Amino acid sequence: MPNKIENKEAVVIRQKKRVKPDWLKVEIAGGGKYAEMKDLVKQHGLHTICESGKCPNIGECWGVGTATFMIGGNTCTRSCQFCNVATGRGDVLDPLEPFKVAQSISIMGIKHAVVTSVDRDDLSDGGAGHWAKTVLEIRKWNPDTTLETLIPDFQGKTDQLDMIVEVHPEIVSHNIETVRRLTRQVRVQAQYDRSMSVLKYLREKGMKTKSGLMLGMGETDEEINETLADLRRAGVDIITLGQYLQPTAKHLVVDRYVTPEDFAKYKQWGIDMGFEYIESGPLVRSSYHAEKHLQK
Repeated sequence: MPNKIENKEAVVIRQKKRVKPDWLKVEIAGGGKYAEMKDLVKQHGLHTICESGKCPNIGECWGVGTATFMIGGNTCTRSCQFCNVATGRGDVLDPLEPFKVAQSISIMGIKHAVVTSVDRDDLSDGGAGHWAKTVLEIRKWNPDTTLETLIPDFQGKTDQLDMIVEVHPEIVSHNIETVRRLTRQVRVQAQYDRSMSVLKYLREKGMKTKSGLMLGMGETDEEINETLADLRRAGVDIITLGQYLQPTAKHLVVDRYVTPEDFAKYKQWGIDMGFEYIESGPLVRSSYHAEKHLQK
């Protein structure tokens, strides 16, 4: 049983912050298109992972009129230790949310939309039905818009995954987030092998698949290489690699700031493995430059 001194030291270590290197500094979001986007999201009562996840690219993306919509409410039923989205009992689903998202995409004139969601383990279908309705509504109002769906694992249930397959988004993404050894600590309720199985199942069903890793949480180069190899064996087409940034003092601390040179090295590993497209850099997030992933 740890003594009080050890507990106190653990808290100090957990709360200690590393100084961010220059390559992680970004300009503060301001007016113009960013302000217009912010007003639109607020007006329609929409949730975006850009805001909920405190994405460092929000100024750049919103400044050019792109955003990642988050459906299923703003409360996640899981408690991943890297994520800033609120955890708790899931919100009551808004039946008008699919229409609201579709309408906003139309108003914004978005040609490639990214949609994600919180985990809804509290729902009998994991929220898959709500997902399908959202995709169909977007198709209805925006027939020329292509779609990327960044989905949860749906606890590996293929009948729920099939609801996504049936509406056939251009890209289906599910993030592995971290290496096998750190999965239980970082993702808590998730399972490394289950996520790999989900990606493999989607690929076998004919989906173009995508996944992402956050680096700087204590993983080794060998583990990064192993995870990339596992993703390639699962048939994943597109990979994103980015720096983990601690959203609050209550979340996992940053173990290291990965250099741009290391990100370039990891990208080359992926190229050598045969991935179709790799986005790798300190500020990269799963939906960063998403439209390019489809063009490739």
